[in-house]
Amino acid sequence: MEKEICTISISGSPGDAYTFFENETIKKNYDEESLSNDFSEWLEPQQISKQNKDKLIRNCPEEFKERIMLILDYP
Repeated sequence: MEKEICTISISGSPGDAYTFFENETIKKNYDEESLSNDFSEWLEPQQISKQNKDKLIRNCPEEFKERIMLILDYP
């Protein structure tokens, strides 16, 4: 399993959190009340909206921000 860089929540609840890994993969975790049965999915950067990318960067710990911006292909 790849090493985790960090997990960032964009809504203040763990139900809308993105986990970033050293191999540049992204896993989105869903709230248990969501309609998703498996509570998580693997995403490509282009599957994340500009609005959510903005929130991720805004909520990202400073020490990981540069790396996360590269993974997200963020301007």
